[in-house]
Amino acid sequence: MKVLNYGSLNLDLVYHMEHFIRPGETFGATRLDKFPGGKGLNQSIALARAGARVYHAGNVGPDGEVLVETLRNAGVDTNLIRRVEEVTGHAVIQVDSRGDNSIILYAGANAQVTSDQIDRVLEEFARGDYLILQNEINLVGEIMDKAFDKGMIIVLNPSPMNEEIRKLPLEKVSIFLLNEIEGEELTGKREPDNILDELLARYPRARVVLTLGGKGSVYGDGEERIQQNIYKVEAVDTTAAGDTFTGYFISTLIRTGSCREALDMAARASALAVSRQGAAPSIPALEEVRAAAGGIQEM
Repeated sequence: MKVLNYGSLNLDLVYHMEHFIRPGETFGATRLDKFPGGKGLNQSIALARAGARVYHAGNVGPDGEVLVETLRNAGVDTNLIRRVEEVTGHAVIQVDSRGDNSIILYAGANAQVTSDQIDRVLEEFARGDYLILQNEINLVGEIMDKAFDKGMIIVLNPSPMNEEIRKLPLEKVSIFLLNEIEGEELTGKREPDNILDELLARYPRARVVLTLGGKGSVYGDGEERIQQNIYKVEAVDTTAAGDTFTGYFISTLIRTGSCREALDMAARASALAVSRQGAAPSIPALEEVRAAAGGIQEM
């Protein structure tokens, strides 16, 4: 079984601030870090470090070879990444003194996906293979349609959440992975159980994982609900927490078939990620997550 992540590739500029900049304010950063990033890249690295056989498809510009090399070094197959003339996508990220983040995205090469490119990529995959998607590239709906026709298992992380998400063929999604804010925007509901109820009523064949920040996460399908608590660490940078969770959840689910075990491993891995600086560099390897099992405590 193969995993295709058709997603974004970004260069992240991370500014460390005492607080997020307010309108009209000029305020000095305490430090600037530059990291490989993008939800697509982060999730591919998390998938690979969690043990999945993952292929990344997407675009970079002339300045993006460092991202390709980063993926390759993490064990991701990069042969489906296309080089384009547009500048590589990038993000400007503020991280405040509490470790929270605020992000500005510029799509760049991420918005240069073409129909012919999609066809060439999907030729490499078959029924039962996994497709991971986010919302930082163009033509996501077309990718979903063509992958569904092939019988692929479609996993959607609807982030960043915007009106384009509502235009997607969401009935073709097998697994939704989203946070409570995205869940509220998509369903109009606020309470986690109500969000799950609404999504499962609309898409009864789907499975849903809803992350709840400090309250952990919850899984739901047509038969069961599973609650997962977080693991206690000192938060340094939450930038890649959700992407780490996604990668570890899917990889563990493929390996074990257990949603309960997948939730637990994802919670442990994302706890380690938020205790470190950066996006991609903060994502732990599977051996680290297993080794830390006795050193971090569930809350």
